[in-house]
Amino acid sequence: MNRKVTVVGGAGNVGATVARGIADKQLADVVVIDIADKKAAGIALDMLEACPVYGSDARVLGTGDYAESAGSEIVVITSGVPRKPGMSRDDLLSVNFKIMQAVTEQVVKHSPNCIIIAVANPLDAMAQAIYKLSKFPRERVIGMAGVLDSARMRSFIAKELGVSVENVHAFVLGGHGDTMVPLPRYSTVAGIPITDLMDKATIDRICARTARGGLEITELVGTSAWYAPGASVVEMVEAILLDKKKILPCSVFLQGEYGVRDLFVGVPCKLGSRGLEKIIEIKLTPDEDAAFKKSAAAVKELVDVIKV
Repeated sequence: MNRKVTVVGGAGNVGATVARGIADKQLADVVVIDIADKKAAGIALDMLEACPVYGSDARVLGTGDYAESAGSEIVVITSGVPRKPGMSRDDLLSVNFKIMQAVTEQVVKHSPNCIIIAVANPLDAMAQAIYKLSKFPRERVIGMAGVLDSARMRSFIAKELGVSVENVHAFVLGGHGDTMVPLPRYSTVAGIPITDLMDKATIDRICARTARGGLEITELVGTSAWYAPGASVVEMVEAILLDKKKILPCSVFLQGEYGVRDLFVGVPCKLGSRGLEKIIEIKLTPDEDAAFKKSAAAVKELVDVIKV
């Protein structure tokens, strides 16, 4: 294989899940980078030794040296301090911004033509920081948020109705936080809107659980989730590397779309070989639009603090 994906912070739970998913699917060779370089080397070796079981010829390397990442097509940045119980995503702002500064410098130096997928929280603000620091075009800096939030909503809908998750589609827009905007009107089961299948109270309960989905896991486990976030990143990587033109909800730099300008917020996006290939604008009701604008305003408060 000659395609390369680098996962920064790859010795952490989310990063390791991303790296393993890419290697197992044989999407690309994987470089696992972490300041804990010895741990990164061990985790990568373990993944490499699992590849024969999965029938994958992907090469996996763990290191602390960014030089090994040179020429990556995609760099996934999962670095950052994980959220602890009682800590909001916003509490992570200043410490993770400093980490993004250090990481982005190295990524740009060694892979100047890559597409960056941002994962660190608070997601939208960190994606905007990476975008400004990298000076990449907006098509090449994409935040992973809505894929995860929508997956959570899909799982809750499927469980409530007792149907296959393959039949369920859901859209969650806005910032990746408490103000995210689940859209029941655009969420369907085999093409049928969930508003025709469930009463309002049930839908409201699912939407509320979706918005606090990350916090629910943090309270149970004591740290941030990693399986669902990792799988969500892999879906984005696959869409880009295979040029699938797949429409997924992602955090991207809006320039007037949905009435928002110069801000990373989650919206439906077409992902392909060039990264962000198109922003899909859907019609919102006045209430949905107000909720979306409120979510965008919450993101702006954060980016204003770190002045990006």
